[in-house]
Amino acid sequence: MTIEDLQLADGNYTVEVAMEGGSGRATIESPAALSVEDGQAVAQITWSSNHYDYMIVGGEKYLPVSTDEHSVFEIPVEVFDEGIDVIGDTTAMSTPHEVEYTLTFASDSIQGENGGSTGGAGSTTAAAGIVIIAVAAAIAATVMRKKRNTKA
Repeated sequence: MTIEDLQLADGNYTVEVAMEGGSGRATIESPAALSVEDGQAVAQITWSSNHYDYMIVGGEKYLPVSTDEHSVFEIPVEVFDEGIDVIGDTTAMSTPHEVEYTLTFASDSIQGENGGSTGGAGSTTAAAGIVIIAVAAAIAATVMRKKRNTKA
């Protein structure tokens, strides 16, 4: 499932992310922060360690946005509910090692910034309905006003 399939509006969300691979010693925070802008989704991956110095996603190398307490990366999310192969380079061992992982972002877990709905197609339809009702009410009020003015 893609971001287009989900019809997510621009904004900030959270999403559950599962990780497979590696030695099992490192973990990532879940849920992860997810931002959507101009139809592009970006997840904030926070590792349990600050020893990750880069990630490779879709052949592109991403550097951390923070390495204070944890290594934190912002990576694109092209698909949901399917595994995305990534590489994390860790410097925790005697020499750096690229470790292969698979991340899966669960579309049914996406929550809006304040815990609300994701603003998908149902929300868009409801908003359109409200606009139609408001326009109809404004037209009715104008017609009634014109009728009152012509009776005088």
